[in-house]
Amino acid sequence: MEAATLNSPQFTTLHGPLRSRRSLLKLHSNSISFNSPAKFSVRASATGGGDSAVTLLDYGAGNVQSIRNAIRYLGLDIKDVQTPEDILNAKRLIFPGVGAFAAMMDVLNRNGMAEALHTYIEKDRPFLGICLGLQLLFESSEENGPVKGLGVIPGVVGRFDSSNGCRVPHIGWNSLKVNKDSVILDDVANSHVYFVHSYRAVPSEENEEWISSTCNYGIDFISSIRRGNVHAVQFHPEKSGDVGLSILRKFLLPNSSITKKPLEGKATKLAKRVIACLDVRTNDNGDLVVTKGDQYDVREQTKDNEVRNLGKPVELAGQYYIDGADEVSFLNITGFRDFPLGDLPMLQILRYTSENVFVPLTVGGGIRDFTDANGRYYSSLEVASEYFRSGADKISIGSDAVYAAEEYLKTGIKTGKSSLEQISRVYGNQAVVVSIDPRRQYLTSPYEVGFKSVKVSNLGPNGEEYAWYQCTVNGGREGRPIGAYELAKAVEELGAGEILLNCIDCDGQGQGFDIDLIKLISDAVSIPVIASSGAGKAEHFSEVFSETNASAALAAGIFHRKEVPIQSVKDHLLKKGIEVRI
Repeated sequence: MEAATLNSPQFTTLHGPLRSRRSLLKLHSNSISFNSPAKFSVRASATGGGDSAVTLLDYGAGNVQSIRNAIRYLGLDIKDVQTPEDILNAKRLIFPGVGAFAAMMDVLNRNGMAEALHTYIEKDRPFLGICLGLQLLFESSEENGPVKGLGVIPGVVGRFDSSNGCRVPHIGWNSLKVNKDSVILDDVANSHVYFVHSYRAVPSEENEEWISSTCNYGIDFISSIRRGNVHAVQFHPEKSGDVGLSILRKFLLPNSSITKKPLEGKATKLAKRVIACLDVRTNDNGDLVVTKGDQYDVREQTKDNEVRNLGKPVELAGQYYIDGADEVSFLNITGFRDFPLGDLPMLQILRYTSENVFVPLTVGGGIRDFTDANGRYYSSLEVASEYFRSGADKISIGSDAVYAAEEYLKTGIKTGKSSLEQISRVYGNQAVVVSIDPRRQYLTSPYEVGFKSVKVSNLGPNGEEYAWYQCTVNGGREGRPIGAYELAKAVEELGAGEILLNCIDCDGQGQGFDIDLIKLISDAVSIPVIASSGAGKAEHFSEVFSETNASAALAAGIFHRKEVPIQSVKDHLLKKGIEVRI
């Protein structure tokens, strides 16, 4: 594990020439306007400083912008920890731990903050740990270890076992079983909250008195703890919509006069996710718009051949949050391939969206190593870091992952230098999505090529019964000598935490997902698979969830054009007995 520090390049916001460089795009204020569409509209009034300040321990990895936004959304100010004394003097302390356990403990120990944290918690001061902020309280973790933790709670943090059929990482909206008076969870029993992790703390007799809720994912694991004023949750309240904001409000404003109806739901297990995808690029006037392709062609078939304009990115993302999207995914196709970090408008879209959208955000497009016009080299880790710091929870890698997989399959050696390996090593594989864009290549015999093929449900144009799926790069414009099956297996080994599985043949056709392809890949890997391309009606979602092991399904055009509302998809899935977040 590469050690991370508060001053490491990957954990600093880029500045200097990068920040002074003007974007070539026109960023009109009305292109990114946002009218506060978040569903949780109750705010506390901030007075600025004093009792309204929340101390935040941001050790520098991953997306903590969302927890900052949630705190400010609730009307409170933020004081960042700079020294161990800031921890000891905090009135309310939040530790949104993200990334890898060993890197986190290394930073805390090196800066003297581990001891300060231990002292603060022992004194029963108001504390909320999130994700790794819960795990660090235990004695040790098996992640790249064993690695010693703070030792506040007896027990060891171990990895989920994928051999029982569970996808690892555990990504998505799962149910809570509240065990006792948890204070901050009292109003959200049986609700779905958002998890994204590969390691978990196991309940035992030794730590039983700490446990306030559990969650089941193959086994029961600890989803929250509470003793006195000390709380910690494995899930991400800042990414759990109304439910998560309610939890944060209970911790941050325990004496608030605001009353809110309990959000008790009917969650019983991990829900299937419905994801809204926004392809973002410039139109011919230079404005950022959401567009949609037809087999990856985003231009209208008219005399003017204009780029399809289906709305403004931030406004659409906000509306999808209101409509119940479980995640929002941005695909940046706006042409900054030679200078990804020059795409300041895309970074601003993330920042504005994350201020009011409290579900996970994924961004893809142009995340790779590059050298700018001045000869300054930027690693893919630096590029990804800027997107994380701007509000992304996950980044999606496409073409670069194909090249890395080809090299790995050729040599059998993990160099650690690819974008995929660099980013997953520091931020964890749960933060890395690999987007696969294959085309169907029909065969008369499964032995015609050296790649994994399938017997297709629908015959090819010349009556072919088989097909293999050739991967492409550069937006589907270039075919590569690797199949989707081989690519998926390789990127899982290289550190991908999730696969976004597209199909160029089905894109924009509205005839349904490519079930043959999705079944092939979702059966081959143990990480979650997101089905994409081809949805035209609600029934296509129940079909893909019933006939494959897909964990999520993504759509774009049908949502943008309001042909099939997100809520209609979820209502249909519920009628079919498929659990979704409501």
